[in-house]
Amino acid sequence: MRVPIRKAGPYTHIKPDTHITPEKYAELSAKLDKLKNVKRPREAAEVKRLALMGDFSENAGYQLAKGRLRGINERILDIEYMLKHAEIIEPDADSDRVQLGHLVTLETEGKIKDYRILGGAETNPSAGVISHNSPLGAALLNKHVGDVVEINLADRTRIYKIIKISR
Repeated sequence: MRVPIRKAGPYTHIKPDTHITPEKYAELSAKLDKLKNVKRPREAAEVKRLALMGDFSENAGYQLAKGRLRGINERILDIEYMLKHAEIIEPDADSDRVQLGHLVTLETEGKIKDYRILGGAETNPSAGVISHNSPLGAALLNKHVGDVVEINLADRTRIYKIIKISR
């Protein structure tokens, strides 16, 4: 069975955002250890077991196991790249301007919202964690308390006022 080769698209070779917190670094290290020492050996043994059944072209279980092993190897490479190129986020505690890792309290349309600005690998907008590459995150970087930030969205413009910056 031949695996289809897809054409490279505009998002094929985009490198991941390597700005991560120390907690995320530890989490990725633990995940890498589990993949290398538990999942890959188990899947390799399964591939070996299924290979003993004979004809590879007719052995669907073998093909599926090989695909899973390829997926594990690809995840290992991705995590190793991320850990090798990681830029650990450690914001200055006494800074009066917004930086990566800071918790920023904003006022918009009479509502107060808190956002933590981190790298793209850790975003969770529903929990108030945004990327420094997002429109709001990029606009907030290097701003001070009291500054007003204007964000142009598809349907309207939103105005945010920085109330507080904390670590």
